[in-house]
Amino acid sequence: MSGPDTGSETSHAGPAPGRRGTVRVEPGQKRVRVYLHGEVVADTTAPLLVWEKPYYPTYYLPAADVRATLVATGATDRSPSRGTAEILDVVTGDGRTAAGAARRYPDSPLKQLRDAVRLDWAAMDEWLEEDEPVYTHPRDPYTRVDILASSRRVRMELDGVTLADSGSSRILFETGLPPRYYLPLTDLRRDLLVPSQTRTHCPYKGTAEYWSVRLGERTYDDLVWIYRAPLPESQKIAGLACFYSEKVDLYVDGVAQQRPRTQFS
Repeated sequence: MSGPDTGSETSHAGPAPGRRGTVRVEPGQKRVRVYLHGEVVADTTAPLLVWEKPYYPTYYLPAADVRATLVATGATDRSPSRGTAEILDVVTGDGRTAAGAARRYPDSPLKQLRDAVRLDWAAMDEWLEEDEPVYTHPRDPYTRVDILASSRRVRMELDGVTLADSGSSRILFETGLPPRYYLPLTDLRRDLLVPSQTRTHCPYKGTAEYWSVRLGERTYDDLVWIYRAPLPESQKIAGLACFYSEKVDLYVDGVAQQRPRTQFS
């Protein structure tokens, strides 16, 4: 879901803009703590939610609430929208270092960012919102996930071959994405699925495992995923499989659905 940062920057309230190159900043309402090597790197009740990309926000934390030592590397990075970032090492109390894992924009066109620090998410060991771990990126306050049982007939097809056919699905409706049809494993052509080593993480659903689809001599990578142990709010999809409707042909009650255009297309 990453992409180039281009164009101008804006700061305003409301849902995230639907185009690249605009960055929105607003205050977060949750306590956020960050850990590295067992030490608290930052602890704040005044995080900033920053939409550097239109799909999801990241956290910028007040510099005064960063407990680790930040050491300038001398390197910088220029963003057309956020300005010039100072690249900093994050050093814990026992002297261990996460190289280049922090950024500051002291002269940013956005005043809110000037006294804030952006910690590289993956370089940290743990992020907490209040007392609960959160993975991949902050939860977006404008994203809602609804999961509904459905008896509509759902069929997935690729190159004229039926991959799944089910009358007992769970439809997951997530803000900004097409409906996702989660199907019982017994309704899939399991003989066409090849286990993948790919794993992805979602702050709303948890960790997904993947299968590829093999048709004859051709393999289509990572077309199907499953959340075997989803987060509590997404328990309804536990053990069900879902196909990228951007990459296969979807029929609902016998009617072909147009392939959606998303960041996963």
